[in-house]
Amino acid sequence: MDNGIIRGLRWQNGSMPRFLTLADVAEQLQINAPAAYALVRSGELKAIQVGGRGQWRVEEKMLEQYIEERYAEASRIIEEAKSKSV
Repeated sequence: MDNGIIRGLRWQNGSMPRFLTLADVAEQLQINAPAAYALVRSGELKAIQVGGRGQWRVEEKMLEQYIEERYAEASRIIEEAKSKSV
């Protein structure tokens, strides 16, 4: 089994690895890899560089925090739009 299949099976069981690659992040958010990299470079999504080649890794809890923040922002925008239409 290749790593992608193994990773997919782990995620289906509700268990993600602690650190995710940007490809993993892109898959989880259903965006492309350059968009995931842009989130890290902008500081919106916290990540670390590891290894000799400085590969980016995102801790699973940072991805979850990012998602929660996006939901909060979406709720704020919706509430703001509702208050303007009243």
